[in-house]
Amino acid sequence: MNTDINETQKSTEAAEVKPPRKKGKTGHIVFAVLVVCCLIASLGLNVYQAAVQNQRVISYIDHELERQAKEAEQKNEYIEDGYKVGGEYEIRSTTHISDAYKNGDDSQLSSEDKETLRMATQVLDEVIEDGMTDYEKEEAVYKWMVKNIGHGRGGVISRPGMDRSAFTPHDVLLSKGAVCVGYATTFRLFMNMLGMDCHIVHNEYHSWDLVQLDDEWYHVDIYSDAHGVIYGNFNMTDQMAKNGHNWDESALPEAKSVKYSPAVQNAVELDGLMDIPAAMSQTLDGKSTTLFYKFKEPLSDEDMSKADFLVNLLEMVLNGGFLEDSDGYYFRASWYPSERENDYILGLLLESHSSEEEPVFDTDSPEAKELIKQVAEAFGIDPAMLGGETGDDPDWEEFPIGGADGPTDTVVTENGEVITTWNGGGSVELR
Repeated sequence: MNTDINETQKSTEAAEVKPPRKKGKTGHIVFAVLVVCCLIASLGLNVYQAAVQNQRVISYIDHELERQAKEAEQKNEYIEDGYKVGGEYEIRSTTHISDAYKNGDDSQLSSEDKETLRMATQVLDEVIEDGMTDYEKEEAVYKWMVKNIGHGRGGVISRPGMDRSAFTPHDVLLSKGAVCVGYATTFRLFMNMLGMDCHIVHNEYHSWDLVQLDDEWYHVDIYSDAHGVIYGNFNMTDQMAKNGHNWDESALPEAKSVKYSPAVQNAVELDGLMDIPAAMSQTLDGKSTTLFYKFKEPLSDEDMSKADFLVNLLEMVLNGGFLEDSDGYYFRASWYPSERENDYILGLLLESHSSEEEPVFDTDSPEAKELIKQVAEAFGIDPAMLGGETGDDPDWEEFPIGGADGPTDTVVTENGEVITTWNGGGSVELR
């Protein structure tokens, strides 16, 4: 009986005993589902963000491509060689001439281009010295052009090549006169011969140059300086050139460096503003010039106000007739950026009232008097009327004018005091 009871208990226990359940199985499934959902949501968000970002990138790329296309279009539309400034003066290429200079072979040049090369080479041989930097070469050519082209070359007798509208280097170097295109193309030729890159900048009515020095670009307007004051428009930045010039900036390299500006290159260092008057008085020689002054310490706002007052005083002296050895100057002052941050150089541009004249024949020389006498005798007129002297010869007191059949004429002495008419073969008595 006990055995049955034990068996019954074992059966009951066996019936109650169940396989162990895996704890948390449902929770794991829920967690997994949540993880999957999160991953899907995150993936969707990432896809969305990626799509948005991709769209932004695409928009940026499209914008850049459009901008570059517009710039390329503008550059393609910008014509240098072949453009006619003022609809008349054509910018012509001279690359073949500068290449012939560098290669030492002019066999492919026309006779006119050979003459251009010969004249340009003579100038470079005159102004370029061994050991010069590119800046010094550029400055030497600039100074030669300012001094020698466009300064009173006129005369009574017309000479070949003396066309005042010269716009090619050949005619410019031959006539020593030029319009703005002539200055620009001639300077570019010189720069290219010296191995420097140079563009011609232009608008509808004016042209000048953009030259490269040490991978930086500078504006040079020799035409304006030849008719103004030296260094006034030499090696300018874009910002400086905009004061008087306008052009398509997108079509040409940016000019932003001041390293080779005349202010930086030629500035005289002074202790302060008080040293300027003495420094100026020692420099003035009656000619047009530009003076640049830099200071050991940057000027304060108060110093800048003092500088304005000083410049007003200087202008009064330079324009007021106070200078005994000078006819005075047209005077202007400008601040030029220094290579030091927030620092400036004072530039004083002085244009002499009296222009330099070309040498002329001495009308008081014996040769001049002899010419006057020969002309007077040949045409039977008083030499005094031609600027000569009557002299002591009594024959000069009364002399025949013209022939017996000469036409009626009016004779006026140089000083306007004697007015006498004659008819036929009469004579005139000077009073």
